[in-house]
Amino acid sequence: MPGGATVCSGHRFQCLPLLPHSTRPQLTNSTRSRLVSVNPQSISCFRTKLFFESNRFSFTLTRAADSSTTTTSQSSDVPNNNSITLVPDDEISITKISFGTIGLSLGVSLLSYGFGAYFNILPGSEWSAIMLTYGFPLAIIGMALKYAELKPVPCLTNSDAFRLQEKCATPILKQVKSDVTRFRYGDEQHLEEALKRIFQYGQGGGIPRRSAPVLQLIREEVTQDGKYSLVLVFEAKTLTLSDFEKRQAKFTSFFGPGITAEVGNGENNLYEVRLISNTDPNATSS
Repeated sequence: MPGGATVCSGHRFQCLPLLPHSTRPQLTNSTRSRLVSVNPQSISCFRTKLFFESNRFSFTLTRAADSSTTTTSQSSDVPNNNSITLVPDDEISITKISFGTIGLSLGVSLLSYGFGAYFNILPGSEWSAIMLTYGFPLAIIGMALKYAELKPVPCLTNSDAFRLQEKCATPILKQVKSDVTRFRYGDEQHLEEALKRIFQYGQGGGIPRRSAPVLQLIREEVTQDGKYSLVLVFEAKTLTLSDFEKRQAKFTSFFGPGITAEVGNGENNLYEVRLISNTDPNATSS
C-alpha cells in the first residue's frame, strides 16, 4: 500500500511513492513467466526492492561526484608556502631626496612671487627685490642639479635577506647598496668606476663605452644554502652572457673580499650578477 509497510518473506520494506511509468523498473518476459504463480503481493515487493536498489546506486554516484568536487576545491585553496615576502623600503633619508627638484621648485616659486609683487599683483612689493635676487640663482642651481641627476635604482629585499644583511653583508656590499639607492649627481651611471675597470672600456679585450651595461635594479636574497646575496641586474642590449661570464673573476675581486660572484642570464637583455657573501650566518648568530 502506498505510504505503508509491506511484509514480504519475513522482511519488512517501506513502500515509496511510485515513479512515472517511463522511469519504473521494467520486467522482462522471462521474469514475468517466473512470477505467474507468485502472489501479487510478492510482485509488488520485488518491484519495490528493484526501485530501492536502483535509487541507492544513483545516490552513491552523486555523493562520489560531490566528494571529488569538494576535494578539488579544497586543494585549490591551499596556500602557497613558497611565496616570497618583500620588505618595503620606507627608510627616510636625506640621500633619497632630489636636491634638484627642491632647488628648482623653491627658485621658481620665489621668482613667480617676486614678479607678482613687483608688478603689484601680489602683496609684499617691498620684498620683491630680495625674492628675485635669491630666486634666480636657486632656479639656475636647481636646473643644473636636475640635469646632472642620476635617480636611484629600485631595491627588492627578501624578508629572509633583511634579517641577514646586518651580520652577513660585507662593508663593500653595504656601500654598493647605499650608493645605488640614492640620488647621485655628475655620474653617467651607477657603479660607473666598477664597470669601467671590469669591462675595460676602449681597451684591448674590453668593450666600447657605448655598450656598457646599465644597472636597472638590485635584489637582496638568500641562497639555497642560507647565505646572503646582493643581486645586480644589468641591461645590456649589445652584450651576451659570455661577456659577463669571462669577467666573473673580476667581479669577485673588485667587490671582494669575502664574496663570490656568480653570473646568470635573465630575460629581455637582462643579466644578473649575484654577489654572495661568504660569511656563515650560523657562525655569526652564536
